[in-house]
Amino acid sequence: MRKLIESTFVSLDGIIDDTRPSTASRAEPQHWGHPYWDDEHHGYVTNLSASADAMLLGRVTYEGFAEAWSAQDGPQAEAMNKMPKYVASRTLTETTWNATLIRGDVAEEVAKLKEQPGQNIIKWGTGELDRTLVEHGLVDEFHFWYFPVVVGAGKHLFEGAGFDTTHLKLAEVNRFGSGIVVHVYVPK
Repeated sequence: MRKLIESTFVSLDGIIDDTRPSTASRAEPQHWGHPYWDDEHHGYVTNLSASADAMLLGRVTYEGFAEAWSAQDGPQAEAMNKMPKYVASRTLTETTWNATLIRGDVAEEVAKLKEQPGQNIIKWGTGELDRTLVEHGLVDEFHFWYFPVVVGAGKHLFEGAGFDTTHLKLAEVNRFGSGIVVHVYVPK
């Protein structure tokens, strides 16, 4: 069975994104994370991506990634652009960027994806979709990238997710020279 791996950038004060619609663009990970994106960061992303042959995305992450990646060139952009994507959304009626819209029960459809032959499925970002994934025990690994920055405002990790207390086991810690520390957690 394929693993579903979630990978999320987190500031030291637990911020994962701005609180759209706001003017706190400083809370967007591409702003506060960018100064720390170096060769170690790139290598980890490359290895994590290479372990997967599909992506699962919520609407917000999908739209942001589609805009950013479809306009880029190079080997990493080519890999991101050609990888099949599955998008969970209650509002989208169609997708582009090599993506399939998940129809019907998201938990059932994700479980079916995990049963198909192939490599891992990577889910970038944490958001509303996580409520369903965590409630149904569908995430096999969480990769929380803690960046050495305090943002001060924005949306917190799992804010509003609405699921019960969920215990995880620390499986691995990866430290980068830039100060990023990736904690890999698995269900307990």
